[in-house]
Amino acid sequence: MLRVYLSGEIHTDWRDQITEGAAGLDIRFDGPVTDHGASDDCGVAILGAEDDKYWHDHKGAMLNAIRTRKGLADADVVVVRFGEKYKQWNAAFDAGQAAALGKSLIVLQQPEHDHALKEVDAAALAVAREPAQVVQILRYVLTGQLPG
Repeated sequence: MLRVYLSGEIHTDWRDQITEGAAGLDIRFDGPVTDHGASDDCGVAILGAEDDKYWHDHKGAMLNAIRTRKGLADADVVVVRFGEKYKQWNAAFDAGQAAALGKSLIVLQQPEHDHALKEVDAAALAVAREPAQVVQILRYVLTGQLPG
């Protein structure tokens, strides 16, 4: 079984496109909590309320880091999506962590981000433009089959 961690932008359905497209392949998908509110509030929900927003966010970031580190460590392949609308600093961090761990990294981004992400792309083994291309890469890795 191939373990794939899907990291990055949470505001579109790119994860669903990949998991649905890869149906039938021997892949286990993992990723961050994509419920933005739950992700932001996990720290205070578990460790207690904070009056200061900084410490509220800090508690959530620490718990999410535990989840992310485990997911990245367990993964064979890490896919990092950089979206169009939001700055995903966590996606860049995850890409760097995956590269440092020697994981096979696939970056999913639009051409207008090529310059800004050139160092991230240099660490990747593939830079895809569409979720369907990620599915084709995963299918090729598992079966050797080319699309079409």
